[in-house]
Amino acid sequence: RTRKVNICNFSSVESMDASRRAPGAVVQSPPVKMLSSQLREGQTSLGPTGKLVCTVKRQRCGAAAAPLEVSLVWMQGTVVEVKGDDSTTVLLLDETGTFSVTGVDHIPKGSPCLSQGKYVMVMGTVQSCTPEPVLRAVKMADLSGNPTHRKGWKLEVIDLQQTLP
Repeated sequence: RTRKVNICNFSSVESMDASRRAPGAVVQSPPVKMLSSQLREGQTSLGPTGKLVCTVKRQRCGAAAAPLEVSLVWMQGTVVEVKGDDSTTVLLLDETGTFSVTGVDHIPKGSPCLSQGKYVMVMGTVQSCTPEPVLRAVKMADLSGNPTHRKGWKLEVIDLQQTLP
């Protein structure tokens, strides 16, 4: 059984039951909505493919809830600082703390998001969890035009994490 999931037009992700997957095939999971505090408090390890994986507690799911293992995340925050001569790194602030995003100069349409005070979303691979989360950008978009994005973000994160298996 194959299921296509469209993650806000970022990409179409294929997933299959293990019984129908080719031996050794790796299925790319969609990004998990995350708060910086979750990554900061997470534990890092290397996953089966050699990628860094951060094991985090789910938001408001209770102690019995299984932790999430993430390597690709979707985060949102306000631009606090742009670092580097060629604007390669940006420091963002969400409701729970700061996190850094590298490689912004290599993503399409990343530069327009690099103004202090803009509210942006970033999808990226986890490079580090502690002491401060660091992502390598895959996609970045300016969400400043609609205040609903900021107001509802934490609730979106909680809702998604409560419904994930």
